Amino acid sequence: MNALTQAAKALEPSALLAAWGAQLDDEMVVLALTHRSFANEHGHLPTNERLEFLGDAVLQLIVTERLYRTYPDHPEGHLAKMRAATVSQRPLAQVARTLRLGDYLLLGKGELKTGGRDKDSILSDTVEALIGATYLTHGMEVTRRVVETQLAELLDAVVERGASMDWKTRVQELVLYLGLGDILYETTGTGPDHNRTFHSRLLVDGKVWGEGSGPAKKVAEHIAARCGLDAIAAHYDVEGARGFGDFHHTN
Repeated sequence: MNALTQAAKALEPSALLAAWGAQLDDEMVVLALTHRSFANEHGHLPTNERLEFLGDAVLQLIVTERLYRTYPDHPEGHLAKMRAATVSQRPLAQVARTLRLGDYLLLGKGELKTGGRDKDSILSDTVEALIGATYLTHGMEVTRRVVETQLAELLDAVVERGASMDWKTRVQELVLYLGLGDILYETTGTGPDHNRTFHSRLLVDGKVWGEGSGPAKKVAEHIAARCGLDAIAAHYDVEGARGFGDFHHTN
């Protein structure tokens, strides 16, 4: 009995598949859950990477078609941001955590020691592998139903999430609309190179409107821009800030 067969017997994926919304045979489930770290430690077994490749393409098509049909008045640029906000690493990892997918992953010892069961990259890749496995087993219509169910919360908020892909641009547009002056981000980093934390302040014409912190300069500025956008919109009674459309005053 090889390592993959032993792992298959120990997985007991019935609860996962019930939550996922489509049944898969044991071989397909195990393949979808096999990370390359596990495969390499047990004699170069098959991994989920080919399923992930397929699942990524299927996911992109399903979400793209859904957005195309649901938002006929939005231009391509908006649709692209809305899609990215739905199918990128972080939202897919959010879906995986809801499914408790990390509990079922087949990981090597190194990945287990470094928290691989909760890494965004591994979780999101495994969601794509499950999509690929579902497509091969059931075809497009069942896969579409599963994907739209699993991503329902993300799809319901897709306009705001799409706009949030670039809060800095939205702040620029709002500041220009209000004629407020120059924008400046003051960003500083602290801590060792391997574990730095960045803090950013958004200033408009010298006044601080938002602050944010994160593990990268871009993240900190993104958060500061989002906070500043809300603060400026509230102060000047502007609606429509968190979206793609035009701004307008509440009064």
